[in-house]
Amino acid sequence: MSCSCTSSSSQESIQEEVMAKINNHPCYSEGAHQHYARIHVAVAPACNIQCNYCNRKYDCSNESRPGVTSGKLSPEEAVKKILYVGGEIQQLSVVGIAGPGDALANPEKTFKTFKMLYEKAPDLKMCLSTNGLMLPEYIDQIVKYNVDHVTVTINSVDETGEVGSKIYPWILWNHKKVFGKEAAKILLQRQLEGIKMLTDRGILVKANSVLIPGVNEHELPNVAKKLKELGVFLHNIMPLLSKPEFGTYYGLNGQESATDQEVMAAQEACGMDMKLMSHCRQCRADAVGLIGEDRGDEFTKDTFMNMEWEDLTKKYDISARAQKHQVIENWRAALDVANEKVKIAQASKEQLSSTGVTKLVAVTTAGEGTINLHFGNAKEFLIYEAGDKAIKFVMHRKVENPYCKGPEDCDGSYPIEDIKNTLKDVDLLLTEKIGGCPMDELKSINLICDDSYALQPIEKSVFAAVQKYFYSENSKSEHELG
Repeated sequence: MSCSCTSSSSQESIQEEVMAKINNHPCYSEGAHQHYARIHVAVAPACNIQCNYCNRKYDCSNESRPGVTSGKLSPEEAVKKILYVGGEIQQLSVVGIAGPGDALANPEKTFKTFKMLYEKAPDLKMCLSTNGLMLPEYIDQIVKYNVDHVTVTINSVDETGEVGSKIYPWILWNHKKVFGKEAAKILLQRQLEGIKMLTDRGILVKANSVLIPGVNEHELPNVAKKLKELGVFLHNIMPLLSKPEFGTYYGLNGQESATDQEVMAAQEACGMDMKLMSHCRQCRADAVGLIGEDRGDEFTKDTFMNMEWEDLTKKYDISARAQKHQVIENWRAALDVANEKVKIAQASKEQLSSTGVTKLVAVTTAGEGTINLHFGNAKEFLIYEAGDKAIKFVMHRKVENPYCKGPEDCDGSYPIEDIKNTLKDVDLLLTEKIGGCPMDELKSINLICDDSYALQPIEKSVFAAVQKYFYSENSKSEHELG
């Protein structure tokens, strides 16, 4: 009699294979995202669906938001840029084609880029992002060029098409536009079929879902359940960004953006079914550098287009890059020891706290896993949930402007109100340095500020600070007196 069970050794082998795939992938691994860089190349301008949250235009001088790009690249230009950037930023580990349209609505350009990269930069992980409409057609090419990470945006699994019709006005299918519920049904069927084909072939799938208040927030737990059934590796719940100046249908028609608190609620509702991505920054279609930074302006076409392929290959220097990656891995290993394994990736409040009550902690960092950024320079905050037993990472929260814009841009105003609104539900802020004035302002929202953990490992510091302020006998006495 045969047994269909998978042996423990086989499971361990599969787990090791997956960990090897994500170890230095900043999008698929939270542990990697403060250490490794990514590059998106804008070789795919066309799209085959219309989303109410999307406006595929080129950016202007005062706009930098997810999905836009400063200019299109041909496959040859894209590969030259990647080789140049990979030499300048040796921690570069991933290249993705994420637009500004859809990678699989531009198959010739997409796969020509991957073919050249497969030959010239074999150490890079290759990724693509797609709405999923054409996934089933291009599975073989995805496999052929070793594209082992694919992101699919899926916002609803409602088979009636009711929810999807509020998100997608039309799709381009069989050379004609299809509208409304019919379009939503076709798109969903193709997405589910394509995702299943990917996971059956061992390709890691990350699913993006845009949280649209009043449209699909109640649908996202159903999405998470279906993704788990299909073997999707990671679910990323992103807030709708719908400012009028973005020029989207939602933005021009008064649809509210999703708040940080709404995203956290959606994560909690979906997290019991799916492994969640919490460190997404909704990157531009031409993003360069660590997640959370964009160094694209440093690498305009004039920096690399006149270089010969031989010179670019020398600049890329695979051997030197490998040495840099080993240095990073050594540092990560040291951080793991220093942090004392106080973090649980997906945890309930009961797993974090013996009382079921937790605290939110904001951290300022410039990367590399330490508290190494002044409050005044912070454009975003890492948010952790912590109790007396453990901590978990929740999300990043951005602000429009840092508290201190620097001497060149300083106009005498300090955007503290925006920061206070961003951190209004946070209990504790850990930062490298903070002045008396902003500290007093943050006290008005009952936010404790502490810069005594400067340059220390983040996770260990978050856990220690929460014990100090909220769970020690001294802190309890202080709160009782207060």
